[in-house]
Amino acid sequence: MIAFVVIYLLVTISIGYYASTRVKNTKDFILAGRSLPLYISTAALFATWFGSETILGASSQMALEGFPAVIQEPFGAALCLFLLGVFFAKPLYRMNILTFGDFYRIQYGKKMEIISGICLVLSYLGWIAAQMVALGIILNSITGIDIVTGILLGSGIVIFYTYLGGMWSIALTDFMQTIMIILGLCLTLYEMNAKISISEVFNLTPIGFFNFLPEPGTTEYINYLSAWMVIGLGSIPQQDLFQRVMSAKSERVAIISSLLASFFYLSIAMIPLLLALYGRILLPDVLENNSQMIIPSLVKSFTSPIVQVLFFGAMLSAIMSTASGAILAPASILSENLLKYLTLNHSWGEKKLLRYSRFSVVFIAMVGLVIALGRQDIFVLVEESSALSLVSLFSPLVFGLFYKKSTEKAAILSLFFGMASWLFAIWFDTSIEPLFYGFVASLIPLSMEYVFFQVRGESTK
Repeated sequence: MIAFVVIYLLVTISIGYYASTRVKNTKDFILAGRSLPLYISTAALFATWFGSETILGASSQMALEGFPAVIQEPFGAALCLFLLGVFFAKPLYRMNILTFGDFYRIQYGKKMEIISGICLVLSYLGWIAAQMVALGIILNSITGIDIVTGILLGSGIVIFYTYLGGMWSIALTDFMQTIMIILGLCLTLYEMNAKISISEVFNLTPIGFFNFLPEPGTTEYINYLSAWMVIGLGSIPQQDLFQRVMSAKSERVAIISSLLASFFYLSIAMIPLLLALYGRILLPDVLENNSQMIIPSLVKSFTSPIVQVLFFGAMLSAIMSTASGAILAPASILSENLLKYLTLNHSWGEKKLLRYSRFSVVFIAMVGLVIALGRQDIFVLVEESSALSLVSLFSPLVFGLFYKKSTEKAAILSLFFGMASWLFAIWFDTSIEPLFYGFVASLIPLSMEYVFFQVRGESTK
């Protein structure tokens, strides 16, 4: 097992080194030169979130509470990829820009670029930390080293190959890692089913675990809708998703790969949820003491050595893939949309831009590492990150793309109204999910502006 992990990590580093030879400028580093074919683009989009929150976070929630606890992941994540392909991939790809910060500058102005850039960077820190915690958990399960050492070791490797090759590293490793994820999870489920059939597991699962709809009640329905929106809408204005779409070699590839990724994501993500049901039956003590360890413990206790190697290889693949994308995304925003305003010389050459992009990778990763060492609840870290982008950036994105008359003033008010309402709701611990208040509040300034323009247009006619 340890030998396999060492070999796998060395291969990953080698791919990162090879990818660095294809990086000549910031476009290569951030968007892989906009040249990814369909199969690599699909793998990259599939691997966007298929990491710790899917295999460790969502599975632990499934084992504890069933379907009602996992609406946001994986169902909301699959919805996000579907909506991306249907509504957003085409207009975004045609803009031919490097970052979401560029979009907010073009549509609204420099102030919105800076404010949105800060929000984007902040929205990733918890997510990066979640992947680093997951790396520590997996390396602890495989080698027995303590979780903190595992966090430092795993994070160091991800930082290294992301620093070298940027989006090229992520795209090439994503393709290899997607194969590992599918193979490892499918064989694990096959071997567990040979010990206890899935039908028997279903029979031993409490009534209500598979209820897909909420209990009757206004608050329950609003919170259910909010669970769909956390990742389903909140992750659409995210830089890592944007980079994968913009890295496709054509508009058609960007759209089709988004839809294919949505289908594969939901299909493969069902496997960890099923494994969690095995775990709650076979390992109740682990579920009670540390639910995030339920699947690693299940695999180590009840599967063959070969399946263990494949499963933990899949785990490492999924988490490293998500971690690298999560680091590069805010680093791209930091270098392209924020750092340039801290210097009097805005006309940097390509070499200097590339150097600042790589510096940003290291800086962002270090901040995420500090958070990871202080907080180790994967599901909560991911939820907080997606909620921030939903209440601050989603409404300005939608109005900016589909209603070109939206102004910078309305967009900034939308961002601040959304964040303020969300934070107030958290402070007062409302029974309705706080992000719902933030989302609704973010719609008000832009909607009022739209109505005003429509009424003024009618009166002019």
